[in-house]
Amino acid sequence: MNKFLRYLGIILVLLGVLVLALYYFGMQSNFMLGTAGFLFVAGIVAHIVTNKMFMEDK
Repeated sequence: MNKFLRYLGIILVLLGVLVLALYYFGMQSNFMLGTAGFLFVAGIVAHIVTNKMFMEDK
């Protein structure tokens, strides 16, 4: 489970990229853009928080 948590931020950012790709290739709506933006921000925050959490373990 710790390995999954360590990469949670990067997974969220990649999901944001996937949503933007879906937006670009046809499913164009503001909901898709909002979802991608939320995933980017959540991914960056999760990456920062988990890295700080795992750095304190050492």
